[in-house]
Amino acid sequence: MYKPSFRLDGKTAIITGAGRGIGRALAIGLSEAGAEVALFSRTVSDLEETSRLIHENGGRAHYFPVDVTDRRQVTENINHVKEKLGKIDILVNNAGMNIRSKAADVTDEEWNVIMDTNLKSAFMLSQEAGKIMKDQPSGGSILSVSSVAGQTALRTGVVYGASKAALIQMTKVLAYEWGQNNIRVNSIGPWYFETPLTETMLANEDYLNDILAVTPLRRVGQLKELVGPAIFLVSDAGSYVTGQTLFVDGGMTINGF
Repeated sequence: MYKPSFRLDGKTAIITGAGRGIGRALAIGLSEAGAEVALFSRTVSDLEETSRLIHENGGRAHYFPVDVTDRRQVTENINHVKEKLGKIDILVNNAGMNIRSKAADVTDEEWNVIMDTNLKSAFMLSQEAGKIMKDQPSGGSILSVSSVAGQTALRTGVVYGASKAALIQMTKVLAYEWGQNNIRVNSIGPWYFETPLTETMLANEDYLNDILAVTPLRRVGQLKELVGPAIFLVSDAGSYVTGQTLFVDGGMTINGF
């Protein structure tokens, strides 16, 4: 009676930035939990590979080449998923990027591309998916991938930090507005995980030691350790959780940097 369900059988999920790294891991993880997944990314070859991995594991995946910073493409493809799969139960806003310029050197172009990719895209996707979810008796669940940089000042750069902090606040406001429609909105805040994007940085021994020095668990994360918290937040196991950011960081945010 009191055992919660972490299964996603019968659910449909959109994952952005699903071509590699965290997005690919979340797409595979949600599929393994039973969801039918729609993969969004700009790079077709990456989408094909993620889709192949899911199908080889017995899952169901569909991919959609999308520039998530383009409103027209977002709207068209959200509606395409609705038409193809019949509903949208879960949206995972994972698409993100960074340019590590010092604050004094940030250009308008850098500001715009980081904010558009990390924040504006998440809002547009949430807005369009939310329009569909609010008319579904079961509502829906939205999960955004923020960062510890949205909570703690880091050397990742001022624009990246600002975009991730705004994503955390957006999560709270959307949860407040859409709770009456049975739409839950949460986010996760990762620290360093082993991905293709962090491989070069983590190969630098001094850089890695700096990271480990402020991480109580004294190691970087494995992608499977991000999948569990994500599934909790989008599944019935997290059915009374909304407006929250769960930091998956080995304890980094309790320690500072």
